Amino acid sequence: MNTFKITSNNTDLLEQIKHKIDFKTKPVGSLGSLETIAKKLCLIQDTLNPKLTNPTMLVFAADHGITANKGVSPYPQEVTAQMVLNFLNGGAAINVFCKQHNFNLKIIDAGVNFNFEENPALINAKIANGTKDYSKEPAMSKEQCSLAIEKGAELVENSYNNKSNCIAFGEMGIGNTSSAALLMSTFTNIPIEDCVGKGTGLNIEGVTKKAKILKSVQELHGDCDNAFENLQNFGGFEIAMICGAMLKAAELKMTIIVDGFIVTSALLAANSINPSILDYCLFSHVSNEQGHKKMLEFLNVEPILHLGLRLGEGTGAAIAYPIIESATNFMNEMASFESAGVSNK
Repeated sequence: MNTFKITSNNTDLLEQIKHKIDFKTKPVGSLGSLETIAKKLCLIQDTLNPKLTNPTMLVFAADHGITANKGVSPYPQEVTAQMVLNFLNGGAAINVFCKQHNFNLKIIDAGVNFNFEENPALINAKIANGTKDYSKEPAMSKEQCSLAIEKGAELVENSYNNKSNCIAFGEMGIGNTSSAALLMSTFTNIPIEDCVGKGTGLNIEGVTKKAKILKSVQELHGDCDNAFENLQNFGGFEIAMICGAMLKAAELKMTIIVDGFIVTSALLAANSINPSILDYCLFSHVSNEQGHKKMLEFLNVEPILHLGLRLGEGTGAAIAYPIIESATNFMNEMASFESAGVSNK
């Protein structure tokens, strides 16, 4: 597997970044979180004048064998393929927000249990027609997991070569909140009962049943401190691809806008592989899926938005983008006290 050479941010510019932000024509700290975002962007790009170019959204879709185990989702597996077709027809929320904010949107078949016709809007990266049922065996083989990580990395490199320096990831896969909860529990040591949420709309009784199923899955596979093996046991092809994609994006010093619960579970795996990845991440929002807030607390990071979202698809990342863009704009276009001839005394 690619080991990914991720370097930590160069902090030599910190004092200059602080000076530039503090001496804009405003009271110190008055732009709040925008100032924090601007500093982060400067560090990622190693410059006092950060720019966002060709923002890209990669939405990975895959099916999960665990859905054969009744109780993890109120929706049938077929909905994954149906939603991919909705993406391709431009009818989903992620299509709307990517169009609004000028994202280059790509839909990737990472492992949907459906054979799509060729479509210029769809990238065929199918590993298999869904993962295995991890209540009985590992979700994927070592070879499949490795290939998924490599595929994700390859797609990010393509985006980078297309002049993108800012990337976000979305997902679609009935059952993938179960994978995310298992990965969360594994990487954070939080009991599975505190990681399981409503997913696509379970009631309280359904959430309890889902937690019981996933507890038995944990008991089957046992404890493991190897990120790759945990992805292999519990992940989906879309989650493994996002993990590889994030690692490659950090290696290429791209700005990563992290979405919600599922995408953050992929980040937990990537962080376990190389903690320097967090230097390149901005966290778009805190999901209304109960485990997401705990994920962000574990990573010791602050989300940009609190909107009660839990849709997935990358929607939170797309919605947060203009705020991130505002941080670059004030850094590059707002006058300083000196240039404007304004007294700061």
